[in-house]
Amino acid sequence: METSNSHSSGIMWFFKDKGFDDTSINEMFQKCKRLEGVQREKASENWDYLRSIGIQERKLPSVVRKCPKILTLGLHEKLFPMVNCLETLGSKPQEVASAITKFPHILAHSVEEKLCPLLGFFEALGVTEKQLGKMILINPRIISYSIEHKLSQMVEFLSSLHLAKDGMIGKVLVKHPYIMGYSVDNRLRPTSEFLKSIGLTDMDLQKVLVNYPEVLCRDVNKILKPNLSYLTSRGFGVGQIAAVVTCYPPVLIKSVRNSLEPRIKFLIDVMGRGLDEVVDYPDYFRHSLKRRLQLRQKLLMQKNISCTLSEMLDCNQKKFLFNKVRACNVAYSDRESKVNIHLEG
Repeated sequence: METSNSHSSGIMWFFKDKGFDDTSINEMFQKCKRLEGVQREKASENWDYLRSIGIQERKLPSVVRKCPKILTLGLHEKLFPMVNCLETLGSKPQEVASAITKFPHILAHSVEEKLCPLLGFFEALGVTEKQLGKMILINPRIISYSIEHKLSQMVEFLSSLHLAKDGMIGKVLVKHPYIMGYSVDNRLRPTSEFLKSIGLTDMDLQKVLVNYPEVLCRDVNKILKPNLSYLTSRGFGVGQIAAVVTCYPPVLIKSVRNSLEPRIKFLIDVMGRGLDEVVDYPDYFRHSLKRRLQLRQKLLMQKNISCTLSEMLDCNQKKFLFNKVRACNVAYSDRESKVNIHLEG
C-alpha cells in the first residue's frame, strides 16, 4: 500500500487501528512533518492522555485531524503543563476538554511564552485571572492571537470608541470573547460606521458594545443592511429605526424570516397595534412569539383587557397572571357598581 510505504509503519498501524482512512492519514502527514518520526507508543500515550482528561473517544479522531501535532508533543513537557494550567482556570470538569476539542492547537502553545503574557495583557485591562480562564475556555483561539498585532489593535479600536475608562474594554471582551477573532478593519470598524450612519450617537454605540458586542461582529452587507431594508419596507422611519436599534440592537442581526417578520405580522394583524408601540418598547422583539406573545395576547383577549406592550411583557408569568386577575376583578366591580346605581336610580 502506497501510504504504508511512504510513512513509518509504526505510526501507520496506530492510525489504522484508530479508524483513520488513507486520505485523512496523508492530510495529517502533510500538516505535520514531525509525524514521520513519531513512534506508535508515543502516539498511543498521548491519545490515552487526551481521553483521560475527558475528551470523548468518538471526538478524538477529529481532534487529531485538526492538530496532528498533538501526537508529537512531549507529555510531561507540553501537555501536562498546559492542561493543568487550563484546569486551574476552569470551574467545571468538562470545560477544558471542551476547549481542547474546539481548538486542539491550544495544547501546542507554551504556558510561559504564551499564556503568561496573555494573562498580563488582560490584567492591565481589568480582566481577572478567573475571567481570562472563562474567555479562553469559551474561545480557546485567543491563545493563538498575537498581542502585538491583533489584541493591541483591538484595544486601540475600542479605545477610539471612548471605552477606555472604568475597565469597559475588559468588560466587553469578557462578555463576548469571540469579538477578538474578528478583523478591526474588515469587520468591526465598518459595522460601527454603519451604525453611526443610521443615527446612533457615540454614546449609543458604547451601549451597543457594552450590552450587545456580538452586533458589532456581524457583516454589514449580509446581515445589517438587509434587516434595515426590511424594517424600512414595513414602515419604520429612519428616526424610529435608530430608536429601536439603540434600545435593542439585536433587531439588526435577528433573522428577518424567522424572527422579525412573524413578530411584526403578529403585532399588526393579531394584536391590532401600531409600529409606534414597538418604538416605545423595542424589547418586544426579544420575547418568544409562541411562549410569551401569543399566550399573553390570548389571555388578554379572553378577558377583554387593554394594556401597553411593556405592561403586557415586562413581568414574569406569575405577576402577569396576578395583574390580569386583578384587572378583571376591578372591571367586574366597576360593572357591578354601575348596575347597582342603575337599580337604585
